[in-house]
Amino acid sequence: MTSSLATPADLTATRRDDGTMVVTLGGDWLLSGVLPSTDALIDQLRSGVSRLAFDTTALADWDTGALSFVLRLSGTARTASVPVDASGLPAGLQRLLVLAEAVPEKADAKSDEEDYGVVDWIGLTTLSAKASAGETLEFLGQSVIAVWRFIRGKARYRRSDLTLLLQQAGIEALGIVVLVAFLLGLILAFVSAIQLQQFGAAIYVADLVGIAMVRDMGALITAIVMAGRSGAAYAAQLGTMKVNEEIDALATMGIDPIEFLVLPRFVALVLMMPLLTLFADAVGILGGMLVGIGMLDLSFTAYAQQSIGAISVTHLLGGLFKGAVYGILIALAGCLRGMQSGRSAGAVGSAATSAVVTGVVWIIAAAGMFSFVFYLLGW
Repeated sequence: MTSSLATPADLTATRRDDGTMVVTLGGDWLLSGVLPSTDALIDQLRSGVSRLAFDTTALADWDTGALSFVLRLSGTARTASVPVDASGLPAGLQRLLVLAEAVPEKADAKSDEEDYGVVDWIGLTTLSAKASAGETLEFLGQSVIAVWRFIRGKARYRRSDLTLLLQQAGIEALGIVVLVAFLLGLILAFVSAIQLQQFGAAIYVADLVGIAMVRDMGALITAIVMAGRSGAAYAAQLGTMKVNEEIDALATMGIDPIEFLVLPRFVALVLMMPLLTLFADAVGILGGMLVGIGMLDLSFTAYAQQSIGAISVTHLLGGLFKGAVYGILIALAGCLRGMQSGRSAGAVGSAATSAVVTGVVWIIAAAGMFSFVFYLLGW
């Protein structure tokens, strides 16, 4: 029962001749009040204390504020191999202490609140990057093995899952891809028309929109849309399976989770991305054509002939190849982050976010590499 007039929390520590440090708690130890710091006591615990004991005869009201203080102090003592005598604590606080120590906190349930220096931060970041790179390479190797087994017809997965994933990554994604590609075609046509009209070369809007969509923008915008749609969905699905221990159950039954869960998603995106890219190319060119006909007074026949003359088979096949590669990257990013997810609801959300960020970064990096290589090849 909390008193109406709170007494400030008081903390003293004395050391006996036998090396025992007695921590005396007085007043009200409530979260709503100002509680003393444990930093000085922690330093003393690490300097030759043989035993830690408590004196709470002067303790008035208390709540989890006192519990958190005792937990931190006793945890530091055990880390320093100092025995803890909790007999001086109130009976209720002793029971809560036993219960808190019996159920360890999850590793991902609490953020790291340590105040690291610059050197420590660089070291921890380097170690984290090294561990992440190792996990990524391991996942990539397992995925390659799963794909090879799929090609040989020995992979273990459900055909019904693959059919459903093909539908989700194909026809169900077509609407948003078509909408975004159509708007992108309009934007490219408007931007180019303003400049080309100054030179009396409005007809070349068809060349610019057609080449840009077929060669790069169709595959790129489709990949970004799919990274936000399918990549995040894959990470959330696999993360939820990990939380529910479904992935552990598959491994217990001798079924490779990479083959059973990752492989169908990988195959679905690799097969559907070129088709979605093809639709995006056509709809983007259509958007540019509407601007050319409605704003530049070009005829349908003239715009179509100009587009057909500008677009080559090399442009088309190059764009479709990019779409397939982007599909690989999206599937790898989504499934990797899903398999790396922690076992909490917050971790699943973080995995989905990380999948989108990773997928988009990989896609943009790949697009830059493709542009450089195609330039060297004269394509």
